[in-house]
Amino acid sequence: MATIRDVAKLACVSVATVSRVINKTGYVHADTRHKVEAAVKQLNYTPNEVARSLYKRKSRLIGLLLPDITNPYFPQLARGVEDEMQKNDFRIIFGNSDENHRKEQEYIQTFIQNNVVGVISSTNDPNSDTYSKLKIPVVFLDRTSTDSPSVYSDGREGGRIAAREMISRGSKRITVMQGPVHIRPAQDRFQGALEVLEENKISYNVIQTTSFSFAEAELWAKELFDKHLDTDGIIASNDIVATAVLHEAHRLGRRVPDDVQIIGFDDIPLSALLSPSLSTIHQPAYEMGRQAAGLLIKLIQEGFVEHRNIQFPVHFIERDTTRKVEHHG
Repeated sequence: MATIRDVAKLACVSVATVSRVINKTGYVHADTRHKVEAAVKQLNYTPNEVARSLYKRKSRLIGLLLPDITNPYFPQLARGVEDEMQKNDFRIIFGNSDENHRKEQEYIQTFIQNNVVGVISSTNDPNSDTYSKLKIPVVFLDRTSTDSPSVYSDGREGGRIAAREMISRGSKRITVMQGPVHIRPAQDRFQGALEVLEENKISYNVIQTTSFSFAEAELWAKELFDKHLDTDGIIASNDIVATAVLHEAHRLGRRVPDDVQIIGFDDIPLSALLSPSLSTIHQPAYEMGRQAAGLLIKLIQEGFVEHRNIQFPVHFIERDTTRKVEHHG
């Protein structure tokens, strides 16, 4: 890999001159500039972004911290962030915390050491001292915070929608899969579902889950049918859990949606490819990522934002794990 010294040697100039050309600072004669640019091209030299930001005292680096990149929902968020940052000439340093607080803190330190000018985080504890002590802007994505701007969807309404759709399609014995208690969005959608079920005096059971991993979701799916074999409607905490439930229903010979209906949450790309395809609650993950990036850029450039908390609406995607409803009129 070529270094700045290699460029200087090939162009027959000093390292300082190469630096001035790359960083567009100070006067450099046109002929000299052309020689340096030709050397950069010939050597395929790429400036070290961290070193450049330290030199210019104006970094273009952003830290993005997600809890679990194996969950297909989070890459959708990340892509939205990246596309908006790329459009505005920012670059991303990525961290995957695995929902581990120590790992999360280590990544934050790594971001700071790399001179990032802002952080976007989907941490499970957005109100922790880890973030309030930072001297750079922070935006929370898919999480809510009392201290920093946040971009999230209306999880409680999503839970309500799922319960209403399940009831309208004839389910009488519904099981609600409660997501991890430490993840606020999961609890919002859980509470929303319970509100509607109780308002309508529908019998329901609850299966408590502690993560969104597929391996563990398979275990909870087995537990669900072991404990509540007569359930005829399942509101899953997300699409991964719903996929595991669908798999277990197939294994047990339960017909979906005739014997049991299933509704997920997120609308990850996989949902449409399952057989039968998964009915779910759609979150606009890509747009949420773009909006979070836009908020952070404005904070970096202007120091403030008018709308600190941006909530996106959600809606029901009808596919084949729920029965069709006849609309008269």
